[in-house]
Amino acid sequence: MWKGRFTQDTSSLVQQYGESVSYDWRLYPHDIAGSIAHARAQKNAGILTAEEFSQIEEGLTAILADIEAGNFEFKTSLEDIHMNIESELTKRIGAAGAKLHTARSRNDQVATDTRLYCRQAIDDLVKLLRDLQLVLVNKAETYAASVMPGYTHLQRGQPVTIGHHFLAYVEMLDRDAARLMDARKRVNISPLGSGALAGSTINLDRRAIAAELGFDDVTRNSMDAIADRDYIAEMIFAISLCGVHLSRLSEDLILWCTAEFAFAALADAHTTGSSLMPQKKNPDVCELTRGKTGRLVGNLMAILTAIKGLPLTYNRDLQEDKEPLFDSIDTLKLALAVNTEMIAAMTMREDRCAQAAADPMLLATDLADYLVKKGVPFRHAHELVGKAVAVAIATETPLDQVDLPAISEHYGADTGEIFHLHRALAARTNPGCPNPELVMQQVRLWKDLLAQN
Repeated sequence: MWKGRFTQDTSSLVQQYGESVSYDWRLYPHDIAGSIAHARAQKNAGILTAEEFSQIEEGLTAILADIEAGNFEFKTSLEDIHMNIESELTKRIGAAGAKLHTARSRNDQVATDTRLYCRQAIDDLVKLLRDLQLVLVNKAETYAASVMPGYTHLQRGQPVTIGHHFLAYVEMLDRDAARLMDARKRVNISPLGSGALAGSTINLDRRAIAAELGFDDVTRNSMDAIADRDYIAEMIFAISLCGVHLSRLSEDLILWCTAEFAFAALADAHTTGSSLMPQKKNPDVCELTRGKTGRLVGNLMAILTAIKGLPLTYNRDLQEDKEPLFDSIDTLKLALAVNTEMIAAMTMREDRCAQAAADPMLLATDLADYLVKKGVPFRHAHELVGKAVAVAIATETPLDQVDLPAISEHYGADTGEIFHLHRALAARTNPGCPNPELVMQQVRLWKDLLAQN
């Protein structure tokens, strides 16, 4: 590749240290598509004859078929996917293959391939996110009116419904999908034609190449186009945050599956046992999801660290962008798929959830609201309810059975009405509340939205 400048062969250790084809081989369909588009522009510019273009297109198409059939040998001595394909093409068709790299550098080539790869990955990830959202929406519909405790600080706070809880994760995942789709706009810009850093005196039609490859536009600065890895960092960030959301969901499910909570039951197909304790049923999928999130966050730190000190334009450090990118995409794809399958098969123990939500302490805030509606300032109402709670704890009396009028004249004989769970939920009529009717409105809304995606 650079034998004209050097008089010694590259050290075998340097080859081993610098090769990337062991992982960037997966760029092959995008590398081939980019090369065909580039060759077509060469033909239109008179660099290639029609016959030479046909030889290149047919040769690349044949190589694509061989790779997909598993009949292609990747050689680490050729460093990367680009040189492996170009070398094989030249071997097969001769001189025409040696013309392919005219007006192109591996710098703009790899940037193009990676952007095409990221674009496809975003589309795949968004589809998987939508699948998981739909499963959660279906669970929310099933349990729209099923009461459970809502928590802050992992302490029981106020009553909600199981459906409302599931819809919280639907919202999180929707923001994840939106972030990925927004990142796609910046991904889908073609750097091809930027050359090594300053373009080329052989001016091919960049916009025609971009259009053939499905890009929305071309980059405006050749130096930035070569050095830019923002789109990879942005994409890995969106993936990492999605992983964090899945990890939070996993933690809820892990707690719910304990004997102490017993709110949920996972199917046997999505749990494992113990090699020693025969009774165990472990939520390994949830634990693995929680653990793999650490890898996703680590990959984000890796890419940010790799690019933080690089002068313009290309530096070999940028080769370190692909492994964290590929790993993050692979990890999230599998995490989304397995969580979708697991949640679809899980069941909620409505009786245990209702039992936990039956504690009248969960309606202490509603009791304060009752006093506010009678004209008591909220801070004073908070204090009066706190005193009632203290009496309940000291006397081991349920809050709804405490003699409230003995604590304050502001409590009336109608305070017992406060301690009806379903009435309390129905009273929450503001958008975003766990009122079962509002939950079902959200279920219908989400089903309509997801059907459009």
